[in-house]
Amino acid sequence: MTGREPWFRTLLIANRGEIALRIARTCREAGINVAAVYSTEDADTTLVRTADVAVRIGPPPARQSYLNMAAILEAARRCGADAIHPGYGFLAENADFSAACAANGIAFVGPSAAVIATLGDKVRARMLLAGHGMPMLPGSLHPVGDVTEAAAVAGQTGFPLIIKAAAGGGGRGMQVVHEPAQLAERYRGTRSAAQQLFGDHRVYIERYIAGARHVEIQILCDAFGNALHLGERDCSVQRRHQKIVEETPAPGLPHALVQRMAAAAIEGARAAGYVGAGTFEFLVDEAQNFYFMEVNCRIQVEHPVTEMATGIDLVREQLRIAAGHPIQLRQADIRPRGAVIECRVNAEDPDRGFAPAPGRLTEFSPPAGPFVRVDTYAHPGCRISAAYDSLLAKVVVAAPDREQAIARMHRALAEFRVSGPGVTTTIPFLHRVLDDPAFRRGAHDTRLVASMLDGADRRAVPASAPA
Repeated sequence: MTGREPWFRTLLIANRGEIALRIARTCREAGINVAAVYSTEDADTTLVRTADVAVRIGPPPARQSYLNMAAILEAARRCGADAIHPGYGFLAENADFSAACAANGIAFVGPSAAVIATLGDKVRARMLLAGHGMPMLPGSLHPVGDVTEAAAVAGQTGFPLIIKAAAGGGGRGMQVVHEPAQLAERYRGTRSAAQQLFGDHRVYIERYIAGARHVEIQILCDAFGNALHLGERDCSVQRRHQKIVEETPAPGLPHALVQRMAAAAIEGARAAGYVGAGTFEFLVDEAQNFYFMEVNCRIQVEHPVTEMATGIDLVREQLRIAAGHPIQLRQADIRPRGAVIECRVNAEDPDRGFAPAPGRLTEFSPPAGPFVRVDTYAHPGCRISAAYDSLLAKVVVAAPDREQAIARMHRALAEFRVSGPGVTTTIPFLHRVLDDPAFRRGAHDTRLVASMLDGADRRAVPASAPA
């Protein structure tokens, strides 16, 4: 059919929820058959009902279903899938899964196993990229083996510092240490948590910047040496290192600074031999110095922000690259427009410490209207499971400028109707974030949500910060 690009015959989506539906929609437009896998908990989802073929892979616990590589590969064989898209989370950054796909003659929509093994390991990534001039926070380039070594590193970096799991991700496996008396206990606690969460006890130490901005650069790289960036996303609004609101452009950051971060991301991607879509994440301090944090070797939860700003379908680009095609875009073609904001609507209760609030939805009516996008898997009658992440929907708005984008997001969230026994959402809290004076003038940093929750004063960035 005209306009379709069958880069693959059948693509298996090794994921669930809104990202699985998001991937399926691009596959439909490209003329690619959609194969779904599902746990028994997800048997009655929209993806399962609409996929060309769906295979049950296990019970609700993720380790027995969405993390079960053998079951997913067997499902791919049964479906005749010639490609697997892992989405984000679960097996998306698992080097063994990427290698297993290759060994079975299945295209993995993501980087190679070798690249994931390097960049997915934060210690190895720091060692590689530091050697190519990437700005790094003071700290250890090697795993810190014991409390004595941790104290020696702390003597060089000073306090506060942060201890991170080498295999960590998603905001998990890290603890901040404010004073020497806390170091030994939190070092041991982070090692223990890293072993339990990731099966890898290795940790490293960095200087901790309390008043930082969290800014990331979206990249695309192909196997022919082409690499480009699609601009930045500011992810500074977060709770316990979990992002809540993302936006572009990053308010208050000079264009020249963003361009330097983008150049560093491209250089880092080339140094690692990166192929696919990925994200380089940075911290920006109050003096507007930037430092490398990590690389996400996958599509991001917040990728719609970039799509809305640039008009580029990132999943489509992922599929083209995975099928062995060069990037058709040039850097000069990337022209982000206006302001875009994304709010993550979670089934959580902010009044109970953001505890998960699962249940069956009796009402679900998402917002609509001009320049509003909602990525969700939910519908009336849908069950929000306690077995998985609490993300219910992503509301994304675009406008000519940031002030109009904030107003549009307020309107969109006010239109959202979600209810059901036991179900509570973060929508009221998101309104509070949008109304926060520091957020409204683009003077916030990663301390914003904590200060809102505890009522403590925070050191505000001047309203006259560079635009």
